[in-house]
Amino acid sequence: MEATIKCIVFRNDTVVITQIEEIDVELGEPNCKLIKPCQIKKEITGDCYLSSWLSDYTTQDTFMIHSDSILTITSPNSNLIKKYIDIIS
Repeated sequence: MEATIKCIVFRNDTVVITQIEEIDVELGEPNCKLIKPCQIKKEITGDCYLSSWLSDYTTQDTFMIHSDSILTITSPNSNLIKKYIDIIS
């Protein structure tokens, strides 16, 4: 399955933009693969900026998560996609 760029809102209110793939696994195993996720943060001015997700803790850029930790998945706007591609390239 091909990865697509999406915004993910987690149940803990963290928001990331990432390439995501759904993985077929056995029940109970992590079933979403996040590739190069970046956390979306807002400045006081209202502008958004991106920072590598969990970069303070690991150099890893691919993460497996359980879909039940996700509140919603949505398509990012074109400005956010451009910022994301600039960071990961």
